[in-house]
Amino acid sequence: MSKIAATIKEEFLALLPPTIYFFVALHVIALIRLLMVKATGITPLTSASVLVASLVLGKSVLLADMLPAINRFPDKPLLYNVAWKTVIYTVVAFVIHYLEHLYDYARETGGIVAGNEKMLAVIIWPHFWAVQILLFVLIVLYCVMHELVRLIGRERFVRMFFGPMPLPKV
Repeated sequence: MSKIAATIKEEFLALLPPTIYFFVALHVIALIRLLMVKATGITPLTSASVLVASLVLGKSVLLADMLPAINRFPDKPLLYNVAWKTVIYTVVAFVIHYLEHLYDYARETGGIVAGNEKMLAVIIWPHFWAVQILLFVLIVLYCVMHELVRLIGRERFVRMFFGPMPLPKV
């Protein structure tokens, strides 16, 4: 296998776990949003848009993990890195969620400022915050699992989670 093909394969395999996680998580969020906005006339997300969003989020997580500032606490208990990454990813998710709504209203009104004004006036804030809370919980779960896998190793984690058990003695 050539060096380029090996690199592509390695990148693809690294991209799979966060992409699959966010694909499932965003479908859960889309379903909850659909149930919350039923009969309001708001168009729900499609599976294609959820797939694109999960690919973007998956790659974003991989790129963020390469930044030195993201793993600020390598020698501290896992809680430090989990909390730090959760804050960063939640802020990014909030911005993306806000911009997603802003895009729809800006398209409708013909401008960003007018779209923002209309959005602030008509958005159903409890729905917005409910989705944001759900995103926060899903991000915490992702960060916990990601840090556990980083600590104990991918192979050991897969064996512990999917089997076969018992783990081989080292």
